[in-house]
Amino acid sequence: MLKDYEFWFVVGSQTLYGQDVLDTVAARAAEMANVMNDSGKLPCKIVYKCTAKSSDEILNVAREANYDARCAGVIVWMHTFSPAKMWIDGLCTLQKPYCHLATQYNREIPDKEIDMDFMNLNQAAHGDREHGYIAARLRMPRKVIMGYWQDEDVLDELGVWMRAAVGAAFSRALKVMRFGDNMREVAVTEGDKVGTQIKLGWQVNTWAVGDLVEQMNAVSEKEIDALYSEYEKDYDIATENTEAIRYQAREEIGIKRMLDSEGCRAFSNTFQDLYGMEQLPGLATQRLMAQGYGYGGEGDWKVAALTSVIKAMTEGLGGGTTFMEDYTYHLTPGAEYSLGAHMLEVCPSVAAGRPRIETHHLGIGMNRKDPARLVFEGRAGRGTVCSIIDMGGRLRMIAQDIEAVKPIMEMPNLPVARVMWKPLPDLKTGANCWILCGGAHHTVLSYAADARLLSDWARIMDIEFVHISKDTRPDELERELFLNDLAWKFK
Repeated sequence: MLKDYEFWFVVGSQTLYGQDVLDTVAARAAEMANVMNDSGKLPCKIVYKCTAKSSDEILNVAREANYDARCAGVIVWMHTFSPAKMWIDGLCTLQKPYCHLATQYNREIPDKEIDMDFMNLNQAAHGDREHGYIAARLRMPRKVIMGYWQDEDVLDELGVWMRAAVGAAFSRALKVMRFGDNMREVAVTEGDKVGTQIKLGWQVNTWAVGDLVEQMNAVSEKEIDALYSEYEKDYDIATENTEAIRYQAREEIGIKRMLDSEGCRAFSNTFQDLYGMEQLPGLATQRLMAQGYGYGGEGDWKVAALTSVIKAMTEGLGGGTTFMEDYTYHLTPGAEYSLGAHMLEVCPSVAAGRPRIETHHLGIGMNRKDPARLVFEGRAGRGTVCSIIDMGGRLRMIAQDIEAVKPIMEMPNLPVARVMWKPLPDLKTGANCWILCGGAHHTVLSYAADARLLSDWARIMDIEFVHISKDTRPDELERELFLNDLAWKFK
């Protein structure tokens, strides 16, 4: 998906310096775009679009960017001094993500060669401040990246922002299919669907479980045979209940057909509404998440959508991303961890080894047959858990750094996929901070997405972002949340 998008490189200048200077600026801008593209560090292509010299040119390129589906964002660079009043109409019109690359063509000041001609041509330090002022005055959500354009850290930061911008494009076109409603009496899975669609673009609607059953009943035995063969290739079959596995294949095919027919990239369901179904989708849901679809349990459409968005943004990075839930703590001093799992639905993209297909009694919800599911341990490594919650009139995204570990015990009687981790800065402080923020029990756990990517996405979508890291302290976080509440009331 990332290769379907491009980013427009718009360079600021003015006619004051003469045509020779403008020709040099254009040649250098095209060269820079090519070199950055050839670096292999960027997930999407940069396209040099123009050297903007007037208000009309800037307005026109902003309008073009808005209506070009391939353009995921605009990167601006001030090669020379570009008077910022020329940018007002264009920036006010621009609806795509916007990055100010504060750089210059030359890395060093040429000691012997520097003269006034050089100074007239190379005014990035001058132009950046003029351009930065007008963007600040307009209160524009933007990304500022400072440094030499060939340096690895600059390209890395630009690549992260590109992924966030593609995530914004994906988000604004995202459709979520709900099978049934939310789990009864649960608060955090509720939310303002209309307000969220206005802010994030998520189209969240409900389809009847009976419609899904109809699709499932239309699946042929031949189709189930073919999918079962994939299961045998990818997983260890650790159950004699092959009929349960075949039923999950029927569910997977039926759900996927419904999602694809409606253009949906995420879905939710609840064990309290399984009308006409023999099993809660377990293996089926895990398989669909591994294919990039988002999922939320108990009707949690927010985490379903967020799972899908993060999977899209982290395409090709590896590591894995999954729907997750904090389940229980291990509170032994010096070895304090959180155990994350769910009834059935954890994506195998985070598995440390080859998953097993098992069938077990569910023990919760409606009386149904024992569902097949993938059982595995999550891999060790650094990751992030994040959540979006409805604060009443606005959204808050919370991201927490974690250190996942190989589970410190085997837990042979726990028949679900599981991940064990230490929330940073430590379990007690981390859990305290998460609860202070109102973070949900449902999260997206990702080894691929870090706080930089998530904060860039939140900035583009213009929602509150809270990061719990190794340096976070509860008293400081409380003050931050209090001030955020005040500030967001005026937005």
